[in-house]
Amino acid sequence: MAAETFEFQVEARQLLQMMIHSIYSNKDVFLRELVSNASDALDKLRLEALRDDTLGVDVSDLHIAVEADRDARTLTVRDNGIGMSYDEVVKLIGTIANSGTATFLRELKEAKDAGAAEGLIGQFGVGFYASFMVADEVELLTRRAGESQGTRWASTGEGTYTIETVAEAPQGTAVTLRLKPVDTEDGLHDYTAAWQIREIVKRYSDFITWPVRMVPEAATDTEGEADAQAAREPETLNSMKALWARSRDEVSDAEYHELYKHISHDWLDPLETIRLQAEGTFEYQALLFIPSHAPHDLFTQGHQRGVQLYVKRVFIMDDCEALLPSYLRFVKGVVDAQDLSLNVSREILQQDRQIQMMHRRLAKKVLAAVKDLMAGSAERYATFWREFGRVVKEGLLSDFDNRDAILGICSFATTHDQDEPTTLKQYVERMKDGQEHIFYLTGESRQAIENSPHMEAFRAKGIEVLLLTDPVDEVWVEAVPAFDGKQLRSVAKGEVDLDTEEEKQQAADEREQRQQEYAGLLSWLTEQLGEQLKEVRLSTRLTVSPACIVSDTHDVTPALESMYRAMGQEVPRVKRILELNPGHALVSGLNKAHGERGGAADLAETGELLYGMALLAEGGELSDPARFVKLMADRLERVL
Repeated sequence: MAAETFEFQVEARQLLQMMIHSIYSNKDVFLRELVSNASDALDKLRLEALRDDTLGVDVSDLHIAVEADRDARTLTVRDNGIGMSYDEVVKLIGTIANSGTATFLRELKEAKDAGAAEGLIGQFGVGFYASFMVADEVELLTRRAGESQGTRWASTGEGTYTIETVAEAPQGTAVTLRLKPVDTEDGLHDYTAAWQIREIVKRYSDFITWPVRMVPEAATDTEGEADAQAAREPETLNSMKALWARSRDEVSDAEYHELYKHISHDWLDPLETIRLQAEGTFEYQALLFIPSHAPHDLFTQGHQRGVQLYVKRVFIMDDCEALLPSYLRFVKGVVDAQDLSLNVSREILQQDRQIQMMHRRLAKKVLAAVKDLMAGSAERYATFWREFGRVVKEGLLSDFDNRDAILGICSFATTHDQDEPTTLKQYVERMKDGQEHIFYLTGESRQAIENSPHMEAFRAKGIEVLLLTDPVDEVWVEAVPAFDGKQLRSVAKGEVDLDTEEEKQQAADEREQRQQEYAGLLSWLTEQLGEQLKEVRLSTRLTVSPACIVSDTHDVTPALESMYRAMGQEVPRVKRILELNPGHALVSGLNKAHGERGGAADLAETGELLYGMALLAEGGELSDPARFVKLMADRLERVL
């Protein structure tokens, strides 16, 4: 088949040029990426051979070979792993983009520094293209295990690439780079030099479980000529020691960080490293990492979890979902069990008692590590919560056993401090004498919540309120009844009474008098607005606004109602309560007019406007916006 030439998409071309010229601070990492990809291919072949007896491949000597040619100035990284079909090359190598390119480019341009930019690279899985930093041309030759024909892909990294089918190609993948001239000022080293290759592999890929081999340069005689007879046996450049099986004092932080980067394809160091060694009837070792930033697809359905499963150092599964709960899906790492079958499947894992024990233990270990971060490193904990707080709060709905531990590591925006979030423990410690509840309000933004009429009495009394703005907050506050013996209570639900016993006694007569004074108006408005509301009553939470809308204590909030409907679940419409502020001139004037003119049409319209304004003030949607605007325009016209 003749080679076909394709053009990179515009966005893909932009991305490639940015990667080549402006992103990477250390060009040596191209070799780490190629070795890491080769290692993944070997893992996949061994796993495929275990599952498919008919594959007919030799897995006795799986390895990675690095071959340098000084004269031709080429460097090849070769593996005898799973390889790729023509279609896979087109999908995985032929195009950078898929759906993520536009997002990636936008985030890349917004990145504040080189470190942040490098962090984005791992998120979008385009590390293969790091090769173009050091090469004028890249060629990939590959054949998938079990297929007879191979595929060759080549590009100079400019505007086009070629793909062709080749009749003969060894199983696996070989990536050959035609290297750029050495330029030490630009960080371009001599990547054909054996010592340079040896140093890079040792630094970045020493822990790779497959041998990384290189044929050393030919020895030279005294006159400087190569000795063709000298034996040149391949040397293995990496130790292949599993870091999780070595004691902590034998491994440096840098080595742990390189293992994390290999597993996650991230370019930044992890935020935290977690070790676990379980002994006894069921033995396993775990080395887990909390990333320093959230992946771009953390909340998308196709997000792959990063915990790898090994059995006695043999790779079994890349994204083992059974090892950690969904709300910890950002955790990367390795778990190596001693007593599982090599043929274990995902279905078996879901039911395996030992896996379930590991699942519980690993979840507790991660939560304990975050708790230690909170106590010992406020800055790193703040980074963790900023990146992963939204997903961790999902555990309040799904992990009842660890709910208290999750609540203990949560932080929330609060009226106590404009910038610093607070824990529930800190909130309870600051509660006023006589305060029985932990108060909160949900909404789309901090500004919207702080400006809500529901906050007025709490602001006047100086009572702290949690400001919850994540979509998941609408759900978990309904499921979590209390913390440390204190009930969680929405300031937009039920009746609010913030007065002390002494204040209640002093105001009892006034309240009773007002209730009698407004009884007629409340009864009439309840009847007029009965299709929208279940009740109209006087408010104890308003100090400035004329009205607000609240839900009954145990009713579903409108936001949660909308969320259920968006998920295709039909829920009955819940009628809410309109509260009026008797101290506001509009309300007192309406009461006086009702006493004088009864249920006049213009008063009914005023009641309708009052309800509409209260609905808009909390960010709700009017059922008939056009009618509301007309009533408002007519009313304004009369005033002029």
